[in-house]
Amino acid sequence: MLVRTWNLHLGNTVPAGRRQHVEEMVELITADKPDVVALQEVPGWALKHLGEWSGMQVTSARAKRSKLGPIPIPAGFGRTLAAPHAGKRSKKYVGKANAILFPTEAVVRSHKTITLNTNPFVEDRGALFGLTKKQMLWWERERRVCQVLQYEMPDRQRYLIANLHATSTGDLRIPDAELRRAINFVIRCAELEEALIVLGDYNILRAQSTTIGELMNAPREDRWMTSGPQIDYVLLRRAINTSARVWSEQERTYDGVLLSNNPPVEATVELRLKS
Repeated sequence: MLVRTWNLHLGNTVPAGRRQHVEEMVELITADKPDVVALQEVPGWALKHLGEWSGMQVTSARAKRSKLGPIPIPAGFGRTLAAPHAGKRSKKYVGKANAILFPTEAVVRSHKTITLNTNPFVEDRGALFGLTKKQMLWWERERRVCQVLQYEMPDRQRYLIANLHATSTGDLRIPDAELRRAINFVIRCAELEEALIVLGDYNILRAQSTTIGELMNAPREDRWMTSGPQIDYVLLRRAINTSARVWSEQERTYDGVLLSNNPPVEATVELRLKS
């Protein structure tokens, strides 16, 4: 089973250009028919096209709606407003979402989403961390989500696929707290016969994460595996990865430009449902 995760950075290139290459990115990451792809920072206007571009089923979770100042606007209009701009200046218009691409023959059993930085959670964790009110407001300013998809294949094998994008900040306690919240949500949703695969942009290195350390050193029946050398990971339970790698710059170069500021990460997963 081949799984991949990629933060599309709204389709921007490195260095940022005025054109978003979302279609090219989706076609590239799905060209060889992987089993599951988790995407982060998908612009809102692109969500309705993901199935057509990938040839896969799609579930999505909006993290930030398209806006003109404080006013919500249609995603397509946000794309039009963003077109003359590049990089950070385009982000304020187009909105953001997470998306999971999965096999067309799969039967969806459940799709749920949790907000990782709700006001009560930020206030509780912020007080524990000694954050100021200003720091807490900053933490809340951009909604971060984890989506959980549960589906069954024709061979009756069941999967739980989670996709998260944690807050990016110099205070690593923040993305680590969001990761813990996401994992707790996954565990609450999970059923005994499911393989658990958590993908995403965690915005924290494995060696820096208290949560990942605890998951990898838990008792055998509760232990997780992880792969991914940077901030994009694959976390597994009731499954193992037989190989994992980060895509090279050459693999994500299109028409002479580098796609996204994050490389895709992929893993070949082997089911191991017995603890």
